[in-house]
Amino acid sequence: MRAAVTIALKDLRQRLRDRSALLIALVVPLALAGILNLTIGQAASGDISFTFAVADEDGGQLSASFRRNVLAPLEADGLIALRDAASADEARAWAESGTIDAAFVLPAGFTDAVTGGGGAGITVIGNIDAPIGTQVAASIAGAFAERLHAVQLATAAMLAASGGSGGAAGVDLAAVAARAAAVPPPAVLEDASASRRELDFTTFYAAGMAVFFLLFTVQFGLSSLVDERRDATLLRLLAAPIPRGSILGGKVLTSLVLGTASMVTLFVASSLLLGARWGAPAGVAILIVAGVLAATGITAVTATLARTAEQGGSFQSIVAVVLGMLGGTFFPVEQAGGVLASVTRVTPHFWFMRGLADAQVGVANVLPAAAALLVIAVATSAVAALRMNRLARP
Repeated sequence: MRAAVTIALKDLRQRLRDRSALLIALVVPLALAGILNLTIGQAASGDISFTFAVADEDGGQLSASFRRNVLAPLEADGLIALRDAASADEARAWAESGTIDAAFVLPAGFTDAVTGGGGAGITVIGNIDAPIGTQVAASIAGAFAERLHAVQLATAAMLAASGGSGGAAGVDLAAVAARAAAVPPPAVLEDASASRRELDFTTFYAAGMAVFFLLFTVQFGLSSLVDERRDATLLRLLAAPIPRGSILGGKVLTSLVLGTASMVTLFVASSLLLGARWGAPAGVAILIVAGVLAATGITAVTATLARTAEQGGSFQSIVAVVLGMLGGTFFPVEQAGGVLASVTRVTPHFWFMRGLADAQVGVANVLPAAAALLVIAVATSAVAALRMNRLARP
């Protein structure tokens, strides 16, 4: 055991001098998590604001209602910023220059056309460089149009029930439309808490990048055995009066220490710098230990397949990238369904991310995911142990 610790300490000092190891273990995953959170994360979580223009060429009651009852509340919540354009041409010029993300144009006669039972359209002019903002604007306009259609149907039903018609004398169409608009929806959405919570985007990307680069980090321990065989220093270790198992144990210990240190540091750094919420520390600690063991087992199997250091690096990179993509570290692959959803469950990345989601509820909830990670660790370690003597041969 003492010899294994000595070998591990030597490898760790060597890796600390190698700045590339620090980059892969700490700097790159934290930087990528921050970049993804600033781009995809903010847009998907609603933390990003869009600038929209409104060109009201109608000046009627419905166009004013769209501005007052639909757009103004979104502006009050900080989701959008509004600008008033004097005409459709001015709104189009703003969109083409990139001043706004999109513009709503309510044409002249919009209110009369809708209240008269006809059809009218809201034109959305999008900034070509702001596709997300344009889609949001189109969705807002579409929702308003659907609401107007519902009011038209309700108004027609009320008139039919009262024996009136659109042009009947003595029928106050405005009052009827107001009553129709006040009718509550027949069904509403209710949010119910599930037994397993989903990670917010900041935490998802921080944890995803941490576990994605974990397989790259733990390879520095076991891959050094291939390097030493190439450099002929393995012959000196084998000639020394130490058990062969201590040589292998020292390399495995190096991988475990590097992987654990990387995950713990990223957990603390992403929590303090990015505001990630990994969950209960005790549950996170269980997942980190189980995840590092699983990653080390997979890396050990891959290392036994390599004949040269270059081949080992290629194998490790392929395995790390494929498992990371299948495991859902960049996007939730499980939601695709079918065979792909089943395949993702064989990766440690999937179970680590699943465990973190369960850790939002309580520590005990991470145990199934941790058990799955340990099963992967035991299975891969058993395969690696059968082939490990091959690595310890000169």
